[in-house]
Amino acid sequence: MGLEIRTIAESEVAGWVQAMHTGFHRSQLISPEEVALSRPGYDLDRTRGAFDGDRCVGTFRSMARDLTVPGGGSVPASAVTNVTVTATHRRRGLATRMMAADLAAAKERGEAVSILIAAEYPIYGRYGFGPATWVTDWEIDVPRAALDSRHAGPDPADGTIELVTGAEVRAVGPALHERVRTTTAGAISRDSRWWDRATGALVLPSFGFQEPFFAVYRNAAGEVDGMAAYRVNDPHWPGKLPNADAEVVGHLAATPAAEAALWRHLLSLDWVVRLRTDHRPPDDILPLLLGDPRAARTEAYADFMWLRLLDIPAALSARGYAPVSADLVLDVGDPGGLAGGVFRLETAPGAEPRCTPAPGTAPDLTLDVATLARLYLGDESAARLAALGLLAEHRAGATTTLDHLFHTPRRPWCPEVF
Repeated sequence: MGLEIRTIAESEVAGWVQAMHTGFHRSQLISPEEVALSRPGYDLDRTRGAFDGDRCVGTFRSMARDLTVPGGGSVPASAVTNVTVTATHRRRGLATRMMAADLAAAKERGEAVSILIAAEYPIYGRYGFGPATWVTDWEIDVPRAALDSRHAGPDPADGTIELVTGAEVRAVGPALHERVRTTTAGAISRDSRWWDRATGALVLPSFGFQEPFFAVYRNAAGEVDGMAAYRVNDPHWPGKLPNADAEVVGHLAATPAAEAALWRHLLSLDWVVRLRTDHRPPDDILPLLLGDPRAARTEAYADFMWLRLLDIPAALSARGYAPVSADLVLDVGDPGGLAGGVFRLETAPGAEPRCTPAPGTAPDLTLDVATLARLYLGDESAARLAALGLLAEHRAGATTTLDHLFHTPRRPWCPEVF
């Protein structure tokens, strides 16, 4: 009743930031400095608010990103973030209206997918999103771990670990990340502002910044093949025994040698008895690098990045598939009216895959857009979804064909919250 959804004006940025902090239960003391530092990160054409009169009571914005898909290609993505509704205005459809406006605008811009990190599982399926990547957080009992010499990588003489400053990471990190991103399905591009915040070049007062240690791995030629960021908390030592915790807040490696060397470094820190990781790939090799993989305990295993298809022909044509000849017709339902229809997916060894609209063609499989999103990056089994009643087979063997086509050697991974 009288609530308005619209993009915000320059004069409304401070009120929007205040509403975002309110929605996320953050400090209400928003200084002009915080607003000024935050403002360059907002594209006002992609920043929406829900307004009750002049008061902002809901926030929503998106960012342009490139999403890596299986096969090493990428698609333009709308990365959704800062979605809040003030507690006094919940259950009035404000999030639904902001989402509908943003998805329509993303489709109009030609972005093939929309992506987000879901704070709560039940929220986004109703908008056509499906969980497309998962993550595992590990806690490692360091005294028990003992890197397995058979899997610890090449001789350390083949590369070196050095501790560097945030400024040095800012200089070499973007190129390394892009190397890793373009070979990691589910990873997204990072802008310069991301690196500024991660290295302390940009600090928002209400968030603060605790500088981590930055470790860089260089190969024998001196090239940066990996880096890690970590913090060490050294609490009381019971019985005068070491009792420190190390928290890994970033770990990127472009080669197996760099990956093993960085974990070797992190597991060799003096006094550290517990090593906690950030959001790692769901099929991470980390436990298998240990002499006793049981020393790695799963702290969390959960859905992470959710995906919503906006242009099915563009999205399915962009990714790679198993090198087999296949012709599948998919009937994709979309209650949101943005991407549904009947589509033919054709693949052949040595040929570019092709997905085209095929209205009126008898489908081999029927599924909705959220179910297809779960399959898109290769992280889900079509047979499992069929067993749940989320996918219907109309031609014998079509589900198996879909599974074979979409399967990836490694599970997709989105390394960061956005």
